[in-house]
Parts: sequence; C-alpha cells; structure tokens
Amino acid sequence: MPPNHVHFNGSVNLPDAESVMREITARVPAGLRRIPDGEPGDRAGWIFFQARRFFQLPWLVPVQPFDPAEGDYQHMPQLRLADGVDPATVTWPDPGYADAYLGSYETFTALREEGVIPAGTRFQVEYPTPLASIGAYVVPGQQHILLPAYERAMFADVNRLLAAIPSHDVAVQWDVAVEFSLLEEFFGPIGPQAADAIIANLARCVDAVPAEVPVGLHLCYGDWGHEHFKQPESLALQVRVLNAVTAAAGRPVSFVSLTVPQYQRAESYFAPLAGLAAGPDTELNFGIVPYHPGDQAPGTTEDQARLIDAALAASPGGSRDWGVCTECGMGRAGREEIPVLLDLHRHIVAAGSLAGPVGVRSAPRCGQDGRGASSAHVRRLAYCAAAWRAAAPWSAMGWPVAETMAGTNRALSGACGCSVSFRTPVVML
Repeated sequence: MPPNHVHFNGSVNLPDAESVMREITARVPAGLRRIPDGEPGDRAGWIFFQARRFFQLPWLVPVQPFDPAEGDYQHMPQLRLADGVDPATVTWPDPGYADAYLGSYETFTALREEGVIPAGTRFQVEYPTPLASIGAYVVPGQQHILLPAYERAMFADVNRLLAAIPSHDVAVQWDVAVEFSLLEEFFGPIGPQAADAIIANLARCVDAVPAEVPVGLHLCYGDWGHEHFKQPESLALQVRVLNAVTAAAGRPVSFVSLTVPQYQRAESYFAPLAGLAAGPDTELNFGIVPYHPGDQAPGTTEDQARLIDAALAASPGGSRDWGVCTECGMGRAGREEIPVLLDLHRHIVAAGSLAGPVGVRSAPRCGQDGRGASSAHVRRLAYCAAAWRAAAPWSAMGWPVAETMAGTNRALSGACGCSVSFRTPVVML
C-alpha cells in the first residue's frame, strides 16, 4: 500500500516554533500525526545545546582552551573531570530540554485552539540519546564513568516535561546517530558485548517514556551537509536494531524512521524488511523525501515505495501503512529550501509514489554553497572524530578500536576523502 502519512525528524531551519508549525500545517494539510517545534534557537546545533551546559560545570574542564560561543561541527570541545574531582560526587544539572519544549508547547496549544494545528495531532519532542553528548564531548577514558549519571539527568528531564503535558498531547523521539557509527563498525569490529550494551542503552531510553506516551526512534547515519558518515548498504542493521530494542524494551516502540539514501533503488537494500519483527503497532517511516530532488533519477521514489511494500508484505507483520520523511532533519537545509521539502512530503503522500513536482529545483550540495568544496568533508570528519571518541571506551568490552593513530588516520582519510593527520589520541577539532 502507498505511504499515507508524513513524519518529521525534528529540526526545521525556520526562525521559531510558530513559523515551523504554521509552515508545516499550511503545506502538509493531510497525513500529519505529530508536529515538532523545529528545534530553533540554542537547539539548532543538536548536541551543541549540551556543550554550552557542559562548559558551565565547574567540575568539567577543557583539554585545550575553547570558546563555546565559537563551537561548530568543525571545532568540537573535549572535556575531562577537573583535578581532584570524585566522579561519584558530581551532579548533572537538568539538560534544558524540558524548559525549551514547554515554551513551544504553549505555541502548539495556541495554534491548535486557533485551528491551525488539526485536533488529534501530537506535539513531538526530540532528545539525543545520552551517549551522543557524552561520546562527543567527554574524553574517552571517562565516558563510562559519567554516562550513567548523565543518563539519569536526561531521563529526569523527560519526566519533568511529561509531567507538565497531558499524555494524549505529546510524543517523544530519541535520535540514534552515534550508535550507528559504532554498530556499523566504522572504526573496526566490535565485540558482541559492546553491541548488546548499545541495545540495552536504547531500550532504557524507550522505557524511560511512560507507556501511555508514544515513543519513537530516529535511526540516523548522520547529516553534515546531507552527507552520511557511511552510506548504509541495506536496511539490515536498522531492522536488527529495531528488532533487538523491541525485544529488550519493556514497552512497545511506537514509531521509527529509517534511513534510505535518495539514490537507492536496489531490491537488496529493502529486502531485510522481510525480517522485521516489530508488529503493525509500530509505525514505520522511510526517508524517501529527497534533499536534492533534481539530482534523483526519474522514478526512484516510485521504485522505493514499491520495494518497501513488497518487503513489508513478506514480513511476519505483513503489509501495513507507512509514512515518509527526510533521512534526517531539515535543520541544515537552507531556509529557502524548506518550502520545497515540505511540498515534497505532501506530493509523495498525495500521489502514493511520486518523486516530486515537475520543476522543483535541487537544494545545493555541500561544497556548492559558497563555503568551499571541502566543507562537507570537514563536517564528516568532525562526525568521525566524535564517534571515534565515543568508541574508545567500548574497547574494554572486546572492541579493538584502532590501535595506532596511523590506522585511525587511514580510516578517516578514506571515509572522508581528504587528508587526515591526528597526532594524539585526544582529538581537538
């Protein structure tokens, strides 16, 4: 059956929550189940929202001097416990998401009362998994020490938010990105204990949301300049992760978004859906809304929809409704591109399998936007470095992370298509 609804992964490059909600509802009047606030303001940089808070903590100090106001994906800080600090005594402040989302929820309810947002649409909030920020900003040797307490702080923030919003009004999405760089073995093979630990972490995230509130997973391969850290070869790993989390969690996964590269139209890419164990109660959304529609071969979206339907029909749960989304958010698209992307959501759902309206221009690729040809490589390198730092603690669980910096340099250089020369294990970008 063709797609019948839309899903938004969170970020939208518009000025504020009201602009995001008005633009979405105006351009996608049907098939809207949840609506985000677009992650505006301080949250526009995803986990940089947490970096600013980390720098305010007196018991965390930078490995090298760093100005958080200048932070971006090319200049990521790395922090360690201050000398003499007992990690057992540290207390994380609230991460700040609840306060931000409660402000946007007021906008949501006002627009619903005005008739802009349809009744029955839920307010969707997005959280990075605890591993994302700890893996990016904390030195490898201390991540395993600080992650449990930070996870508790993140879950407390979720609880405070959900205590203030009626359960029928809200849905929670966990952004799962750093985990895929690890599970894809981007830096080398991992042991089964490490993979099991990652699944257990994700199951705890799911279980942190009460059963009466829908909880979703955004299975993500990174999005710097709409470039993945690695192009997935198929949906096999994403299906395995969803199956494993579904089995490990104490409650159902309500919705999930899966990555589909916009060029991908091979049957083998979608075939693993036949092994999907999640039942029809888990809403499926596929990233077949292309960031660059002008670069997509004619008929690609039609082929993708057909292959999704065929693979789902062969799964234990059989054919089911499914939705469309972009591969990641729209926070890094140009502001002028947002209307085009929203219109594509509407057209694909309305037509069932339409690649996009005639005459839609392609969003410029990274490196063609005035920032220089290497900008996409730099952002991918930053992702690689953050994920490499996150990978290091897992070596104690049987993962032989790159044993020499030369090996790491070769791995990153090959992945990013540029020269990489890290001279110390602690990477400052």
